[in-house]
Amino acid sequence: MTEPDVETTPLASPENAAAARARRGRNLAIALGLVGFVVLVYLVTVFRMGGNVLDRPL
Repeated sequence: MTEPDVETTPLASPENAAAARARRGRNLAIALGLVGFVVLVYLVTVFRMGGNVLDRPL
């Protein structure tokens, strides 16, 4: 069995390289948006609880 040439593989074409870069950029933007949303929900939760969280009965 022979190894395929790098030039003949479908992923080596410039169109696929550009698509891979675009896909990576979209994935990074989605990941950053998700992390930002999680941080926002956490901060809103902490601020809404405020100092009252320590005054609750155990």
